Amino acid sequence: MNEKEKMLAGELYDANYNENLIKERYWVKDKCYDYNQLKPSAHKEKENIIKEIFGKTGNIFTIEQPFMCDYGYNIEIGENFYSNHNLIILDGNKVQFGDNVFIAPNCSFYTAGHPLDAERRNKGLEYAKPIKVGNNVWIGGNVIVLPGVTIGDNVVIGAGSVVNKDIPSNVVAVGNPCKTVKEIY
Repeated sequence: MNEKEKMLAGELYDANYNENLIKERYWVKDKCYDYNQLKPSAHKEKENIIKEIFGKTGNIFTIEQPFMCDYGYNIEIGENFYSNHNLIILDGNKVQFGDNVFIAPNCSFYTAGHPLDAERRNKGLEYAKPIKVGNNVWIGGNVIVLPGVTIGDNVVIGAGSVVNKDIPSNVVAVGNPCKTVKEIY
C-alpha cells in the first residue's frame, strides 16, 4: 500500500517526506494562491478554480477568500454551500458537506491527526479520518472540527466550538468540547 492509499484508509502514513503527496499539496496550494489573488467580483474564475480543486461541487456555492486546503480532491460540497472568510480544510481524508451548509468566518476542518508518541510523530507520520457535515447546517465563527467527526442534519454549531465527537441531527451544540445544549424541532 502506498502512502496515499494509507492516508485515505485512515492508517499512519508519511505526510512530510513522501514526494507524491508533497507534489499534490504544492499543486493545490498554488491553486489556492491563485484563487485568493482574484478580485472578489471574479465569480466565474473563482468558481472554475474551486471546481478544478474539489472532488465534487454543487451548482450553487460561494467560498469567500481566503481559502486553503491540503489536497482538494477529498472535498465535496453540496448545493447552496456558503463559507465566509478564512476557511481551512486539511483534507487528508474525505470532507463532505451536504446541501444548505453555511459556515461563518475563521472555521477549520482537520482530518489530520498525529501519533501521541514523539518518536513516530517526529518521523512525519500522521493519520487522517473523514469528516461529514449533513444538510441544513450552520457553523458559527471560529469553529474547529476534528478528525473523524460526523455532524448530522439540521444542526447549529455555536461560535468558538471545538467539535471532537459526533453531533446528532436536529440540535444546537456549543462549547469546548462541543456538546448538545438544545433540540431543534
